[in-house]
Amino acid sequence: MFRQYSFTLLTAYVLRLERKMSHQRRGSIVDGVKEPHAVSLKVLRLSRPSLSVQHPLPTPLPSSNSSHLSSPAPSASLAYPSSKPDPFILSPLLTLPPAFGSAYVGETFSCTLCANNEILAGSSSAGKVITNVRIEAEMKIPSSSVPIPLVLGPEASSKLETDEVEEGERDPEKVLEKDHQGSDLEPGKSLQKIVGFDLKEEGSHVLAVTVTYSETTPTSGRIRTFRKLYQFVCKSCMVVRTKTGVLPSGEKEGRKWALEAQLENCGEETITLDVVILETKEGFKGQGLNWEVGEEMERPVLMPGDVQQVCFLVEEVLGVGGEVVEPVDGKLIFGILSLGWRGTMGNRGFLSTGALGARLK
Repeated sequence: MFRQYSFTLLTAYVLRLERKMSHQRRGSIVDGVKEPHAVSLKVLRLSRPSLSVQHPLPTPLPSSNSSHLSSPAPSASLAYPSSKPDPFILSPLLTLPPAFGSAYVGETFSCTLCANNEILAGSSSAGKVITNVRIEAEMKIPSSSVPIPLVLGPEASSKLETDEVEEGERDPEKVLEKDHQGSDLEPGKSLQKIVGFDLKEEGSHVLAVTVTYSETTPTSGRIRTFRKLYQFVCKSCMVVRTKTGVLPSGEKEGRKWALEAQLENCGEETITLDVVILETKEGFKGQGLNWEVGEEMERPVLMPGDVQQVCFLVEEVLGVGGEVVEPVDGKLIFGILSLGWRGTMGNRGFLSTGALGARLK
């Protein structure tokens, strides 16, 4: 009886000891996870500056009263004081964006990703060596549950242009392979990458950035990683409303339509329309009744809320035997409308509509 009781006490003691050791192990793991990273991440959006706005004071009228002597000089209200005050509201100074700003469909969202080695010389962590630092980024869009991997590089465009560099220099596989090689960072140094993504739809977007690096001390080494998410909302900059009307045509001619479109600037800044093109499908041809590409004329300028009307003549191209284009679900599809514009500081925007056509009665 005594032996059985002693065995029971010993078993209970061992179980308590194991639970205590297990709790200590879990605590040490949690403490290790909570240890601050030696590498930090900064994400900054790349945006164009704007011209500084000034509100000049009127020049005081000459008067016998000496009160005008105490009034401020007109040049004091200028953002860029000079000996010749300019009453124009815009000054030659540039102003950086004070905040993130707005992201619009049709524009390229660009940002710089900067991984910084936060170890300072002479600190308690000075013995750590940071090597093989890698930055990976992907974008989550509203229409897909699968994130899109982004190509990082010195250029701020997500499009791989090959006409400015030698063939193969911007191959996506080679760029990704180069990014996976990693970089060694000395204390206080940084690794900077630029990423660009063409915004094509409205809604919430999430930029996910993952940083991986090797942390080595005189006695050990380990690989550490962390991930940060940055969410922003993409809004529509241009609203396109279309209307199609039937035009009379001859017996031996194809059918004709007039395609009208209203382009509304629903953004927050003034834009200039560069090009509006109707890209027709096979069996149709379109003729713009607006300004044409290459013509020397003033482009339409749209203030926030302004609307521009454009029109196109769409003609059906008959086949050799007089064949006509067959409708799909009672509708003839002409093509799509492509728009291009520039912002006040030259930033580009591009947008393509969905399939446009006419419904047959």
